[in-house]
Amino acid sequence: MRLGASSLRLSGPERDLFVRELVQAAGEITPTELGILLEGGWRERTTASWLVAVSGRTDFRSHIGELLLASGGPYQGSLCIALATFGTSADADLLCAYLDRYLPEPGLIWDQTAVFSTLLHLDAVLGTERAAPYLAPGGLWQQWTVTTTNTVRDPQEYQQVVGQLCSFAGDALNSLPERKPGAEPRPGTGRRVLRAPR
Repeated sequence: MRLGASSLRLSGPERDLFVRELVQAAGEITPTELGILLEGGWRERTTASWLVAVSGRTDFRSHIGELLLASGGPYQGSLCIALATFGTSADADLLCAYLDRYLPEPGLIWDQTAVFSTLLHLDAVLGTERAAPYLAPGGLWQQWTVTTTNTVRDPQEYQQVVGQLCSFAGDALNSLPERKPGAEPRPGTGRRVLRAPR
């Protein structure tokens, strides 16, 4: 339950211990075990997406994108941490596919804010403007926020949380010297990719 925004409230020895355990788990979990977690409920998927993000296992990108698009209910936005941490245009494509499918559905108040905020984060990282058409007058984001019956969280505010979570995931590796050998810098982010043990 510490995976997500609650991890940002950890400090000192508690944070250090949590980071060590997270990095160790990300390095030890097998692809089969990750697959099992991804097929579970939202808590299992949250765990899997963090382990995928911290270990830089981009081979799970398409599977995560499929799960996000299939959605079927709330709390799938936790999958975005992996896409946000990978930080490529391919990840932005998956987020746009979700938004194109679910923003025209005002009755579905699922993970549109989390997904859109992640897209805003990737725009900032990549120097792109993929979110601009959604924000334009008459765009899908504007239409959805006007027609939905629930209060929608400000995506720019949540974008900051997404950025902090990505930094936390990246710092999980960079803060532990014993995990650095064999790691490669991720382009544009300065974070390192953990190589799972063979």
